[in-house]
Amino acid sequence: MPLVLASLIADLSCQLFVKELESLTGITNLRVDPDLQGGGLHLTKAGGYLNVHADFTVHPLKRDWRRRVNLLLYLNHSWSDSYEGHLELWSKDMKNCVHRISPLLNKCVIFNTDGDSFHGVPAPLKCPPSTTRNSVALYYYTEEITKTKLKATNYQARPFNSDDNQVLIWLDKVVVAAYTRIKSKLKLSDQAMGSFLKKIRRKPQ
Repeated sequence: MPLVLASLIADLSCQLFVKELESLTGITNLRVDPDLQGGGLHLTKAGGYLNVHADFTVHPLKRDWRRRVNLLLYLNHSWSDSYEGHLELWSKDMKNCVHRISPLLNKCVIFNTDGDSFHGVPAPLKCPPSTTRNSVALYYYTEEITKTKLKATNYQARPFNSDDNQVLIWLDKVVVAAYTRIKSKLKLSDQAMGSFLKKIRRKPQ
């Protein structure tokens, strides 16, 4: 990890900043995930997208850690609206896109991680091949007295998605749920799961 990125993540994880988040959100005793499960630097290439979804609500390796707050910080110096890549925030009933946010440099989006906090970057990027959409994602948790039911990332189809796309999005949801259960059951990190998947992936014939 580049030193400047590590320093940025450290600043967003320090106790002073966490206290500011607690004041902003009204959620006390927030914890930072030192393993950055699902977080860290996110880069998306041309053609990439992220279907609308509600995030997993429990830390995959710490079942008594409930995910409460998402922070997304954008790192794109010059980003044209024609590139797409907007973060879309959808209503709880998935009937309307409430906000579209361009991923401009230093723009920061903070929102609660609830079972119906639907968001995504569903339009494929139209940026040049040499350009990537860059952001830092950090997730903050509270430690609960009892273990919380594990809920995987919940992908949702938009009202105008075709039937084929709706089926594919449903399959995404099923696969991600299975991945999350296996990772939690075996206490494996994203890095360990990635190494395992690379080993079992068949090479093209």
